[in-house]
Amino acid sequence: MPAAPTDISPFLEDASGYRGSAERVFAPADVAEVRAIASEASGRRIPLTIAGAGTGLTGARVPRGGWVVSLERFRQIEILPGRARCGAGVLLAELQAAAAKTRQFPGPNPTESAASVGGAISTNAGGARSFRYGPMGRQVLALEVTFMDGRTRRYERGDKVDFPYRTVPAPRTTKNAAGYTLHPDLDWVELFSGSEGTLGIVTEAELQLYPEPPAILSGVVFFPSEELALDAVDFWRPVPGLRLLESMDARALDFLRPKYTGMSARARAALMIEQDLASEDDPEIDRWTERLAVQSALEEDSWFGFTAADRERFREFRHALPAITVDLGRRSGVKFSTDFAVPLEKNREMYTYYRQRCEETFPGRYTIFGHIGDANVHVNLLPRPEDADLAERLMEDFARKVVALGGTVAAEHGIGKQKTNLLKLMYSADEIEAMKEVKRHLDPQWLLGQGNIFEF
Repeated sequence: MPAAPTDISPFLEDASGYRGSAERVFAPADVAEVRAIASEASGRRIPLTIAGAGTGLTGARVPRGGWVVSLERFRQIEILPGRARCGAGVLLAELQAAAAKTRQFPGPNPTESAASVGGAISTNAGGARSFRYGPMGRQVLALEVTFMDGRTRRYERGDKVDFPYRTVPAPRTTKNAAGYTLHPDLDWVELFSGSEGTLGIVTEAELQLYPEPPAILSGVVFFPSEELALDAVDFWRPVPGLRLLESMDARALDFLRPKYTGMSARARAALMIEQDLASEDDPEIDRWTERLAVQSALEEDSWFGFTAADRERFREFRHALPAITVDLGRRSGVKFSTDFAVPLEKNREMYTYYRQRCEETFPGRYTIFGHIGDANVHVNLLPRPEDADLAERLMEDFARKVVALGGTVAAEHGIGKQKTNLLKLMYSADEIEAMKEVKRHLDPQWLLGQGNIFEF
């Protein structure tokens, strides 16, 4: 058996603050050691929890007893034309840097670049560029998986699931990380993407890479109102080559103003964009002047650029917001956030509902921002500690509304251990039982990822 890390405490918590316990933590160096751990755990009926980088927000990598298997030593990367082979422990930032040396990039670009490849696949993670390229699961070309009986298999996209299963209708959203994907003609790659470490141990993945375009226009477009920004979202979604469409509301900009003093006082909403171009002389650039005018954007106050440094500056602007809200939550002692998505045509209805209910319940103590191109904005509530119960009820109210509109209660972060109650709002008892049947088929002793997705 492989040696365990001397300090197991880092494996007993994730970025959500959820805490657990474990008897032992293993850090295997190769697949043979993974098989040995799985076989012994199976023989002794010891639960196994698979640990990624710990950036998750639902407690999925946090054990409830048993053993932890950290895949941190699976760090090999091989960059090929159009694809990358990498170990599950490779960090997204490492993958991005390696691909960039060959003028390629991975598609979705999740916000947390310190996440691991295995963790991102396990939650079917999204990101800013999911608007164009789809979530992490869509990028997977092949997976190496070890099961609890000690078997290791390699599955390529298109290899069909070869055991009977019942189908479960999917939400009408562009992203979904709630429960198992169980559509007709399912392949193994689709099944494992988003399974949150409950069906098998993914040790290696082959991922799609894309060639860098000749030029990229990036920008932060400011608006005098959120309504005008919502109008622009509807008009700009079909823009050719648009690969990113993110939003920030008035409260978000207010949170950012102390750090970004050059922001216009007139700005009450913002949309971030990125567009692939044929060159920096592409006629598409000139069309933005008309688009900004038609949508009443604050053209003179908005920011645009073509360089990688510009994109990084705008990315830091966008990513500063989650850090600020986390810090505000720590100061107040409590923070709640959503990871819901609705069908694109329901985006404005859901956004308006979020804002109305937040204003009624927590005026000035919330913000709405995120992947509006996918109708997947994140509501962050910053209640006072004594209002935590009220915030929890509001979160469930939002979830019920999302489901009523045909949406999902987990668009990109997964269900983990903290949102199992919401899964029951989205799926019927029979649909959840269909998912559990798959779990029992592949992990009959129910040892992998106990507490993830399903109550245990």
